[in-house]
Amino acid sequence: MNRKILPIGVDNFADFRRMNYYYVDKTDFIKELLTNPGKVNLFTRPRRFGKSLNMSMLKCFLEIGADKELFDNLAISKETQLCETYMGQFPVISISLKTAHGDSYEFARNELCTIIAKEALRFRFLLDSNKLYEEDKSLYRQLIHVDTSLKGTFAMSESTITSSLNTLSMLLEKHYGRKVIILIDEYDVPLAKAASGRYYDKMIILIRNMLDAALKTNEHLYFAVMTGCLRVSKESIFTGLNNPKIYSLLDAECDERFGFTDTEVRQILDYYQLSEYYHITKEWYDGYRISNAYVYNPWDVINWCNQLLKSPDKRPKSYWKNSSSNEEVKKFLCRMGNGVTKAQIERLISGETVQKTIEEQLTYNTMYDNVENMWSLLFATGYLTPGEMPAGNLVRLKIPNNEVRDIFSDFILELFEEKVAEDGTLVTEFCAALKNGDTSDVERVFMKAMGKTISIRDTAVRKEFKENFYHGLILGIMLFKSDWGVTSNRESGDGYYDLQIEIEEEEIGIIIEVKYAEGGELDAACADALDQINKNNYTAELIEDDMHKILKYGIACYKKQCKVVLERESTI
Repeated sequence: MNRKILPIGVDNFADFRRMNYYYVDKTDFIKELLTNPGKVNLFTRPRRFGKSLNMSMLKCFLEIGADKELFDNLAISKETQLCETYMGQFPVISISLKTAHGDSYEFARNELCTIIAKEALRFRFLLDSNKLYEEDKSLYRQLIHVDTSLKGTFAMSESTITSSLNTLSMLLEKHYGRKVIILIDEYDVPLAKAASGRYYDKMIILIRNMLDAALKTNEHLYFAVMTGCLRVSKESIFTGLNNPKIYSLLDAECDERFGFTDTEVRQILDYYQLSEYYHITKEWYDGYRISNAYVYNPWDVINWCNQLLKSPDKRPKSYWKNSSSNEEVKKFLCRMGNGVTKAQIERLISGETVQKTIEEQLTYNTMYDNVENMWSLLFATGYLTPGEMPAGNLVRLKIPNNEVRDIFSDFILELFEEKVAEDGTLVTEFCAALKNGDTSDVERVFMKAMGKTISIRDTAVRKEFKENFYHGLILGIMLFKSDWGVTSNRESGDGYYDLQIEIEEEEIGIIIEVKYAEGGELDAACADALDQINKNNYTAELIEDDMHKILKYGIACYKKQCKVVLERESTI
């Protein structure tokens, strides 16, 4: 079967339609937007939710000279009157600000010049237009000016950057005799990067003035669409705009147009003959609530399907984590004990909700100033989602799925490792107890270690996650024992053990199997752990490596309690 290609990293709508990529039809977005557009429309969604693809789709639909065949057999093609009114009828200026950043204001400003200039170059025909005066063409040349003294880079004055989109709109309206549509994707990236790069004050002025000229005082504008992660406060950037129409995570309009719906995911899995993976796909990548709709992260679904087609036995993983630094979660967790309680994090990790007041209008330079802003930031960026429809700004937040829970868990374990590193005696005591077979000391030291981090509540989260979490805590301690050979989750005998340790000088081998004790049944969980070690012959690799003394540990955990049992085996 000659299946369509999975579109990993593709966000150009024309490429989707011309190059045999699998496309989830989101063209109803065009109808929803154009049926009742605002003068300025802002869509806020987390990263990797299809914002750039939808903006590319709008450009392809609206722009003069549109290739109408791109929309054949798609939902929008049934809207005959709307297509006649809008399709291919407008000059369109389309820019993405996702690369307008750098280590300094000067570098970020130059990147912004390049973005604007490259878009302006799409309209080079303006230099030959008989509708423009020479003065108009001189203004256009300023937008595409190359400074040879700066290694051939585009160069504009601050005033030229500020007026650039307004100027280009004016020139295009003169040439075509039609007002212009402006599309600005990832409008807030320059502000986010400027805040971390400590040049926010300069960048906010530049972006504010540019948007003001393009979207408020622009008589050549028909309407504009912007996308971003955050709705940056009106006071800091949108002071000049008259009531921009906001489509946030709490708004019902267009709620299913970014992200994949459950039906769409089922269709993808069925198309690639992966339907048997539906439930695990849902557990890992669904759960983002936008008003009354639940959607999946498209980036994850596409990458997961691609992985399954290559290796059907692979486990799901966090593709979203690997596409960003996840700085929001790191900084939030670092506030534990300073405005963020362990109990709140424990409830989230365990699948419960935490009630918070959400402020949708934030500023990038103050979003880490207080904990309440950080809760709002985690909501806006998709790390937390409403557990139920909110009452005003009061929202019950939860972690949406296993992938995001893994992101939280990984950073919690990183923080735990940092605390372990600060406490040199903990590693020494724990490892000595393990080597000597002193189960009471193993229990004592491990419970002491667990007191340094969160616990897992006995709630709806899958047992597998709970076991992996406690497994991670033990591994976090063992990694500091550099003279021991420590391996994790590797095949031996007839299965995959949790932890294996080889102390070569003393020919001691250790196998550890970690269990979560549902309902606090620690003894039963320990027995299950030892039974699994023996049944699956996990000691096979240790015996092959000439470990003559083997210690088999079953460790059961429940909240901040643990039980340790031991079986000894000699190969001499």
